[in-house]
Amino acid sequence: MPRTAPLAIDEEVAEALHEGRPVVALESSVIPHGLPYPANLALAHDIDSAVRASGAVPARVGVLGGRILVGMTKEHLERFAADPEMPKVSTRDLGIALAGGGAGATTVSSSLVAADLAGIRVFSVAGIGGVHRDAPLTFDISADLVQFTRSRTAVVCAGAKSMLHPQWTVEWLETAGVPVIGYRCDDFPAYFSVSSGVRNPHRLDDLGQIASAALAHWDTGTETSVLVTHPITAADGIPSEDVEAALADATALAARDGITGPAITPYLLKAIARATEGRTAAANRSVLLSTTALAGEFAVRLAEETARREAAAV
Repeated sequence: MPRTAPLAIDEEVAEALHEGRPVVALESSVIPHGLPYPANLALAHDIDSAVRASGAVPARVGVLGGRILVGMTKEHLERFAADPEMPKVSTRDLGIALAGGGAGATTVSSSLVAADLAGIRVFSVAGIGGVHRDAPLTFDISADLVQFTRSRTAVVCAGAKSMLHPQWTVEWLETAGVPVIGYRCDDFPAYFSVSSGVRNPHRLDDLGQIASAALAHWDTGTETSVLVTHPITAADGIPSEDVEAALADATALAARDGITGPAITPYLLKAIARATEGRTAAANRSVLLSTTALAGEFAVRLAEETARREAAAV
């Protein structure tokens, strides 16, 4: 018999799931590896508040003491925020982190594993991983994309991180059968920027319609995620040409310094921040809050549509 997954589900989250109320899963790597303490802790609380204000329950995922936390207490958030050396835990690392018994901050992919195990159908992140621009040489493709082929979860995001190749990322998702739906937007967003210049394969302007589409997608037996994209607000975004210019310079420096693998993304993000005179920090906060608020609204609509379908089946 398969062993039970080592989940430690917060009481509030467990109660909401049992009652069919909306829940939004969140990653935890953004806490120790984002803003410095205590600004990162304040932002984590603000993100949770944005989910609650939309009518849903936040369920931040992390690893601690050989268990996968699904929903964090204030004490958990404090511990994660105060430790900038806390290791990131991707799907590749999850078993090792659990067996080690220490603490780990989950990325998108490992957080989706936990959400799926717990039965949470909505996950929020500002920017997903994707296909890197040097992928033809390095084969560098984020584990996020692979996990989207395994998790029946709606992922609400502002597109892929700005240093990635948007066209290749969207093409990869199409090949994998992952629907990409733009909520009130024609273009696939670019995290810090409103548009990547690549079109979303689909556009729907009503969250109820997207909820129906997601459930219909899973009704077919398909095991993939559904990607719901919505951009940063124009007033808070950074023009794509500014990001591209900064990225070109940063990529050249990374090649010179031999920066590769997992180190490349934080390296490029820091370089872009310097080149844009810190505008990325404000943009990052804006897009994190707007995306989680939208995810909360979508979780409410998905819960309503699920309840309606169940009532109709009785």
